Amino acid sequence: MTVDANTEEGFVAQKEIVYNALLPYADRLDSEADGLLAEIKANLSQAVLVRELWPGAAFWCRKLFSYLKLYGRRFSKDDHVLFIKLLYELVTLSNLEPYMMQSYARLLIQLLKKKELLSRDELQLPWRPLYDLYERVVYSKTEHLGLIWFPNSVDHILKALVKSCRLYFPASSTREMLDEWRPLLCVFDVAMQKAISNMELFLPTITPVEEHSQGFQLWFDELMTLWMSVQNQPSWEGHLVNLFARLANDNIGYVDWTPYIPTIFTRILRSLNLPVGVSHMVTPRYLTNTYDTGHLVLWITALLGGPGNPAQKELTCLFNSIASFYHPSNHGRWQSRLMRLLQRLPACVVRRVHRERHATPCWITLVPECQRLTDEDLGQFTRSLSGAALLAMYSKTGSTDAAYALQNLALLTPELIIPPVLEKTYAAMETLTEPHTLTATLSCMIGMARSLVSTNNSYPEGRAHVVPLLMGSLPGVDPNDFSKCMITFQFITTFTTLVPLVDCSSAPSTHSDLTEIALCARCRCFALIDSSTLEQTRDETETDTQTQLESLVELGLSSTVSTILTQCSMEIYKVALEKMFNFATANIFETCVSGRMVADMCRAAAKCHPAESLRLFVPHCCSKIFHITDSHEEELDKELLWNLQLLSEVTRVDGQQLLRYRAELEKVLKLCLHVHCKRAYTLTCSLLEHTLRSLSLIYPTEYRSTSRGFDTDLPIRDWGRDGDVSALGVCWHVPSAEEERFVFQLLQSLLKPELQRIQEHLSGEQPMSREELLQSLAIVQHSLLGAGSLLRPLDGPHVPDLVPSMVKLGEIKLHIGVDYGKKKVLVIRTYLPAEVGSYHILEHSEDDTKSLFVIIKIISDLMFFRGSHKKEFDSRWKSFTLVKKSMENRLLGKKRHIRALLIDRVLLQHEMRKLVVEGCEYKVVHQDLLCDLLLLSTSTYSQVRSRAQSVLMTALGTYSFSYRDIIPRILQLLVPEHTATSEQQFKGALYCLLGVPSGPCLASVRDWDGIGEVWPALVRCGLSPSMNLEKQSIGRLLDDIVERIHRQHDTTGIFFVPVSLKRVVMQKYEKLVNDLLDCLEDGDLPWKFEHMCADLLCLLLRDDHPLPPDAVLYFTQGLVHDSISIRKVAISSVAGILKQLKRPRLKITVKPSDISGIEEPAAVCVGDREANRWLQYDSSKLPVTEQQWDTQPYPLLCMIRLYIYLYNPPIPVALRPNIIHNIKLFGLLLFYSSGEKIIYEYFTDAEFIDQLIEFLSLEERKGKDSFNPRRFCLFKGLFRNYGDAFLPLLCSQRCVCEITAGLIRGSKLWSFSKVDRLWQLLCPLIRTALSNITVETYTDWGTCIATVCEGRDPRKLHWLLELLMESPLSGEGGSFRDASLLYVLQGGLAQQQWRVSELLHRLLAYLEPKLTQVYKDVRERIGSVLTYVFMIDVALPHTAPTSSPHVAPFVERVLDRLKPLTSEAEIHNHVQEESTPGSGDERTQAVKLLKTVLKWLMASAGRTFTTPVQQQLQLLPLLFKIAPVEIDESYDEMKQDARTCLSLMSQGLLYPEHIPSVLAMLINRSWHARFSVLTYLQIMVFYNLFMLLSLPAEVLRIRALVMQLLLDEQLEVRDMAGTTLSGLLQCQFFPLDCSLHTELQTLSQTRVPKARGETNSGSFFVADLVRRHAGVLGLSACILSSPYDVPDWMPQILMELSVHLNDPQPIERTVKKTLSEFRRTHHDNWQEHRQCFTDDQLLVLTDLLVSPCYYA
Repeated sequence: MTVDANTEEGFVAQKEIVYNALLPYADRLDSEADGLLAEIKANLSQAVLVRELWPGAAFWCRKLFSYLKLYGRRFSKDDHVLFIKLLYELVTLSNLEPYMMQSYARLLIQLLKKKELLSRDELQLPWRPLYDLYERVVYSKTEHLGLIWFPNSVDHILKALVKSCRLYFPASSTREMLDEWRPLLCVFDVAMQKAISNMELFLPTITPVEEHSQGFQLWFDELMTLWMSVQNQPSWEGHLVNLFARLANDNIGYVDWTPYIPTIFTRILRSLNLPVGVSHMVTPRYLTNTYDTGHLVLWITALLGGPGNPAQKELTCLFNSIASFYHPSNHGRWQSRLMRLLQRLPACVVRRVHRERHATPCWITLVPECQRLTDEDLGQFTRSLSGAALLAMYSKTGSTDAAYALQNLALLTPELIIPPVLEKTYAAMETLTEPHTLTATLSCMIGMARSLVSTNNSYPEGRAHVVPLLMGSLPGVDPNDFSKCMITFQFITTFTTLVPLVDCSSAPSTHSDLTEIALCARCRCFALIDSSTLEQTRDETETDTQTQLESLVELGLSSTVSTILTQCSMEIYKVALEKMFNFATANIFETCVSGRMVADMCRAAAKCHPAESLRLFVPHCCSKIFHITDSHEEELDKELLWNLQLLSEVTRVDGQQLLRYRAELEKVLKLCLHVHCKRAYTLTCSLLEHTLRSLSLIYPTEYRSTSRGFDTDLPIRDWGRDGDVSALGVCWHVPSAEEERFVFQLLQSLLKPELQRIQEHLSGEQPMSREELLQSLAIVQHSLLGAGSLLRPLDGPHVPDLVPSMVKLGEIKLHIGVDYGKKKVLVIRTYLPAEVGSYHILEHSEDDTKSLFVIIKIISDLMFFRGSHKKEFDSRWKSFTLVKKSMENRLLGKKRHIRALLIDRVLLQHEMRKLVVEGCEYKVVHQDLLCDLLLLSTSTYSQVRSRAQSVLMTALGTYSFSYRDIIPRILQLLVPEHTATSEQQFKGALYCLLGVPSGPCLASVRDWDGIGEVWPALVRCGLSPSMNLEKQSIGRLLDDIVERIHRQHDTTGIFFVPVSLKRVVMQKYEKLVNDLLDCLEDGDLPWKFEHMCADLLCLLLRDDHPLPPDAVLYFTQGLVHDSISIRKVAISSVAGILKQLKRPRLKITVKPSDISGIEEPAAVCVGDREANRWLQYDSSKLPVTEQQWDTQPYPLLCMIRLYIYLYNPPIPVALRPNIIHNIKLFGLLLFYSSGEKIIYEYFTDAEFIDQLIEFLSLEERKGKDSFNPRRFCLFKGLFRNYGDAFLPLLCSQRCVCEITAGLIRGSKLWSFSKVDRLWQLLCPLIRTALSNITVETYTDWGTCIATVCEGRDPRKLHWLLELLMESPLSGEGGSFRDASLLYVLQGGLAQQQWRVSELLHRLLAYLEPKLTQVYKDVRERIGSVLTYVFMIDVALPHTAPTSSPHVAPFVERVLDRLKPLTSEAEIHNHVQEESTPGSGDERTQAVKLLKTVLKWLMASAGRTFTTPVQQQLQLLPLLFKIAPVEIDESYDEMKQDARTCLSLMSQGLLYPEHIPSVLAMLINRSWHARFSVLTYLQIMVFYNLFMLLSLPAEVLRIRALVMQLLLDEQLEVRDMAGTTLSGLLQCQFFPLDCSLHTELQTLSQTRVPKARGETNSGSFFVADLVRRHAGVLGLSACILSSPYDVPDWMPQILMELSVHLNDPQPIERTVKKTLSEFRRTHHDNWQEHRQCFTDDQLLVLTDLLVSPCYYA
C-alpha cells in the first residue's frame, strides 16, 4: 500500500461521493482527501507493524470510516483491495478482543458494500478463517460460563460480514464447505439447524457461468430433494428457503425451477398461516417457523418471466385466493405478514426490472435475454396484485404498505394502476363522512405523483388530473382533523414540487387554474391560522408554548407554502405575497401559536424571492417597532412583539439582500435587546441570531424543480423532471467580505459590551441582577449561535500523556468554506465569561438555574457548534430519507431524484463536514471546559446536573481519550476520604459514571486503566460518608450502573499489544482482580456493595488467562455465603473456573470404515446401514466388563455425522485413557495448580459439603424452582476435572437432579471400574427418586435425564436406559406416576434419536397392549411418546429404510383392533372413565384404543417431519364419523379430539401420489361423516392448492364430489357443500365457467309441485326441492365467492336468485341470507359497484335489498 498512490497520474477513484463536487469549495477537497488518505495509510500500516491494535489501529480505522463517509471510496482499486485484505486479516485474528473485532468488521462491511466495484478476479478471500471466527463467536463453548463476553450485536455484524465476503470466496470453497457441513445433515438433530444455517450464510451463489459446476450445481439437487421430502416446517426449513431464494435471485435463467413451482407456491401459501374453514386451528410450529417475507418475495420475483411465464399463473392464483384477507374489515395475526408480502413484492420486481433494463453493466452475470421480464409480464404481474392492493389501501394498520406497493406498481405499469386509484381519490374527495378514505387515497397518490406527472411513461393523460386533484384536495386543510390536514399539506407539497405553478394560457396546453390553486391554498391556510390562535386553542394561563400537534401543523404549513411559492412564476408569487403581507400586517397575532404559523409562512415566502419580500416586510416592521419604542417604551404591547417576531422570521433569507437594510436592523437590535420584557428581548435575540446566520452561513438560495427557471414557453415539459447531478446548477450563498464585516460589526457593537458587563459583574465592579445577567448571557449565546460558523474552533496546546502510543493520533481538519482570519481573539473572549461565570454563579447564587442553563448551552456551542447542531442534522437527514423514499424512481435509479431533493442532499453533505468531530484532539482549553462541566454536573440542582452531564458525555465521545483525564476527577468525589463531598455531588459523580443512554458509559470503558480505577472506586464509595442507601434514588442509581456495566461489558483484550507492554497489561488485569478482592475483605462494606463487587469480579473471568488463586478462593468460599445473590454468582463463577482448569483430552483421528470394517459406498448413502451399526445400542454387545469397555471405540462427538455420512473424512475418536493419561486427566494432588488445590481442599471437607448441600436444597421461589443449568455445569466440571474424588457428595438426595446430571456427564472419560461403581450407587438412588416423583419434580427429572443423554453414546449409559425401560406403566403409583415415568423415558430416548432403535422397538412392543388406557394424562403421554418412537420413520433421499419402528405396520395393527368401530355408521362414546382398567368387550376396548390413537395423531401433527403420513390417512374415514357437526365445547373428549385431529391433518402437505387415495376415503354413508368430509376438504384444498391444481383429474374429482354433496338429502350437508363451493371458487380452484353456471341454473329451475296437490308424492316433492335448493345454494356460492367486487357474471346471477325469494323453505332463507351478505360486503364501495348493473337490475336490487317502509 503506497502512501502516495493517489498522487500518481491517471488515478481513477473507485466511487466518489458526487455531491462533494457541487459544494462551493469543491476545488479544495481533492488535495484535502489525498492528504488525509495518505495519513491514514501511513499510520494504519505503522500501527499494524508494531502490533498496536489499540489505540493505534483502532484510531486510524475510525478515521478511515470517517473518510468513507466524507469522500466515499476515493482511492484506487489497488488501495481498495489492500484495505480489504488488511482488515480481513485483522478481523480474523484469533483471540482478538470482541469489540475490536466488531469494529473492524463494521469497517470491512463498508469497504465491501459496492460489489460492482471489485470482481472475483480482482479480490479473493479465504472462507475458512471467517468460518472459524464465526464458529468461535456464535457457537462459543465458553460464553455461557461467563469466560468471554461479546457485544450484543456481534452475531448480527458477523452475519452481515459473511454476506459481504462470500461473493469473493474462491471457486473451490463450495466443495470444501459441503465437505465440512454435509456430515451434519441429520434431520433429527439440532446439528441440522447449524448445518443449514451455515450453508445459507456462507455458500456463494454469485459466480460466473463457467463456475456453476463448482458452485450451486454441487448441492442444488440434493438440498432441493431434501426440502421436498421433509414437511411440517422444521426450524431449519426457513434457512433452506432463504438459500434457494438467494440462489434464484442471483442466477435468474440458469436454474430450472419449473418442476418445483407448484410445490414452491403451495409451501408459500401454507407459510402464511391463514385461517381457513370452520376450526381456524393452526399447528403451533406453523406459527413460529414461518418463512422470511423478504426472501419469499425474492424467490417469487426470480421465478417470474421466461417462456410461458408459468410462475405468474401461480402468483395470480395465490393473490386471488388470499385477496379477501386484505379487506379492511379482516383482522388477525396474519395481517402483518400479508401486508409485508404486498409491500415488498412490487419493490422487488422493480429492483429486478432496474437490474435488467437500467443498471450499469458490471462483472456480475446478466440475466439472459429470454428470461427477462417483458412489458406483457409486468402487466400480468400488476393485474394479479392490483385487487389486493386496492383493498388494502383502506386498511387501518396496513395502508402505508399498500401505498408503497401501489407506488412501485405505478412505476412498472402506470396505465393499469393509476386510473383505479384516481377514481377512488375523486370519490373520497366528494364524501364528508369517511375521512379515513381520503387520507388513505391521498397517501397513495403522493407515492404515485411522479408516475402521474412524468412525461416519459405510458400514461400521458395523467397530467390532466393534476389541477383537479389539487383543487379537490384544498378542503382537506381542516383545523378540526389533524391527520387529514397533514396528509393534505403533504399532498399539495408533493405535487407542487413536481409541477411549476405557471400561467400557461398563452401555450396550447392551457392551465390557467394554477394561479387559482396557489391563492386558494393560501386562503385555506389563512383560515387554519385564524382557528389556531392561542386564545382559541386553550387558556393563556395554562401554557404559552405549542403542543406537539400544533408544531407539526406549523411545519406542514410552512413547508407547503414554501414549496408553492418556490414553484410558482413571478406573477403568481407577487399576487400571493401581497395577500400574505396584507394578512400579516392587518392583524396582530399572539406570538405562541398562530403568530408562529404566520411568521413561518412569511419566512417561507421571503426565502423564495428575498428582494421582493424584504422590500415589503422590513420597512413596515421596523417603522412599527420604532414608533412603539419611541412612544411606549415601558408599556410594550402585543403589536411590538408581533412585529419583532415577524421581522425575526423574514430575515432568515439570503444574507446579501439583508445588507440593504443593515442600518434599520442594527437600530432595531440596539433598541430592543435591552428592553425589560423577556418575551421582547428573546424575540430580538432570535432576530440577532437569524440575521447573523443569514449573513455567515453557506446554503443554497433556491430549490426550484428546474435550474433554468420558469420563463420558458412550456413549463409543462418540466413536470416531474429529474434533477441532473452533473448539471444541478446550485446557487450558493457564500458570505462575502461585506457580509463578514457586517457580522463582526454587529458582534463588536452588541456582543462586546455584554462581555464587558459580564466581566464587571464577575469582578464586582458593577453587579447585575439575575434578570440582567440572564439577558446578557442570552445575547452572548444567540451571538454565538448566529456567527458560530465564522468563529475559529477552540485551539491551543494538547493535554500531554493521555495514552501511550507508538503512532501519531491526530485529528481530521476539514475545510468548511471559511478561511479563519483574525477571529481567534473573539472566541477566547467569548469563552472566558462562561468559564468564570459558572464558578461565580455556583459560588454566589447557585439557585440561579436559568443562567446556569444558558452557560451550559454556551459551553456546548463553544465546543461543538460550527453552524449546525447534530440533532437538527439527524432530523433533516431522516426527513430527507423519508421524502426520497416517497418520491424516488427506483426503476431508473442512478440518483434520478427531483432537483430540490438533490440540492438538499448536497447541503446535508456540507453540514456533515461541519459535524465530523469524532476523534478530535483533546486540548487544554477543552480540559478547562470539561472541568467546568464536571463542576456543573455535580452541583446542587438536578436539572442543572442533568443538562451538564449530557453535554459532558457528548464531549467525552468527541475528544479522543479525554475520559482518561476526567475519570480520576470524578472518582475524587467518591473516595471515602473526601469527606467534603455533598450528597448532590456524590449523586452527580455517579450519574457521570453512568452516562446517557446514547453515549459512553465511563463505568464500562474498554481500557484496563479506566476500569482499573472505576470499579474499585465504585465499590469503595460504599464507605463514603455521602453514601446513604436509605435514599431509594441512590440505590436505583447504583443498580442502573451495575446493570449498564453488565449490558455493555465485553471482554477486554490483554494480548494484542506491543510485546513490550504485554506483561504490563497482565499485571493491570491481576491488579484489578486483587483490588476488588481487597474491597471484599473490608468488614465495613455494606451488603449492596459486596454484591456489586462480586458481580464485577465475575465479569473478569477469561478463557485465555487463569483467574488468580485468591479470586478462586473467594468464589469457592462464596458457594456457602449467607447471601443467595453471592451464592448464585459463585456457582456461575466456579463452573467457569472449572472450565478454565479443564485438562486437554488425548484424541486420535481414524476412518469410520477402519472401525466398522465396511467400506463406505462411493454413491451418496445415508441413514441406518451396516457401516454405522457399531454405533447403535445393542443389548447383546453392551460393555459390561472392563475389557469390553476399553476395547470398544467411543466417538468424542455424538456421531450425528455418521447418520448422514456422505464421504469419508476422518472423525476424531477418543482413546480410552490408560493409567498414565488418567493421571493427566484427573491429576494427582501433587500436580494440581493453585486453583485446583483450593477447590479440591474445600470439596473434600465434609462440613463444607454439608453446608453447600443445605444451601442448594433451599427453595428460592416456593413451588417454582426448576432444574438449574448453572448448578449442573458446576457439578459436571467438578466430576470431569477431579474424577470420583467427590462421590461422597451424593450422600444427600436433596438437589439430586443437578448433581446426578453433572455426575453422569462429568464421568464421560472415567475408567470402567469407576463408572461401574458410580452406577451401583446411582441406580438405587434414581429408582427411589422416580418412585417418589411429584408434580413439582417430574419436569426436573425429565430435564435431568434429557441433559444426561444429550450428545452421549447410549452404550455408555446402558445402566440408565435399562433402568428407565423397567415397567414405566406398572400402575403402582397411579396415573400421574405412569405418565411421569414415560415423560422421563421420553426425554432420554428423544436425545438418542436413531442410535437406540432396539429400545424403541422394545418400548413399542411394551406400549401396544397398553394403548387402551382409561386415564387421560397417560393417554396423552403415550401419544407423545409414540410420536418420538416413529420420529425416525422418514423417507429422506438416498436413505435406506430405518431400523427404527415404522408407522405403516403399527397403523395396520391398530386398524385391525378398531374393526368393531369401522362397521358402525355413527360412533358414540359410552365408555366411562374407570379407576381401574378393565377388559370389557371388543367395542369398549376399541373406543379406549381410539382415544389413545387420537392423542398420538394430535401430538405428531406438529412434531414429525411428515404430516400426515400416508398410513395415518387410513384413519380418516373413522375420524369423519366421530367428528361433531357443531362446534360445541360440551362434547366429550373423543369428539373434541377427533375434530382437532381432522383440522390438523387437513393442514398436512400431501404429495401427488397420496392425493387419489385421500380422495377415495372421502365417500361415506353417514351424513355426519359427509359433513366432516366437507370441512376437511376446505382446509385440505387450500393448504395443498397448487399441488392439486397441477393434477387436473383430481380437480375434476373434487368438483364432482362437491356437486354430489350439494345434492345431499341432508340440509346441513347441502349448506356446508355450498360454503365449500364458495371457498373453492374464491381461490379459483376451478373456474366459474359456462358449464358450471348452466348446471347450477338448471338445478335451480327444477320445478317444485305445490305440496297441497293430491297427485304429488311426498318423496318426489322432497327430491325436487333438494335439487332446486342445490341449484340456489350453488348460485349463492357464486355470489359469495366474490365478496368485495362485482365480476361480469354477478348481476345476472343475482337476478336469477331474486326469482327464488318466495320459494319454499329452506330456499327462501338461503336467498335472503345471500342477499344480506351481498349487501354487507359491497356496501363500502357501492357507488363504484353499482356501475356494473343496468338500470333495470338496479331497480330489482333496490327492491330486494332495501326494507319496505313501515308507512308505505
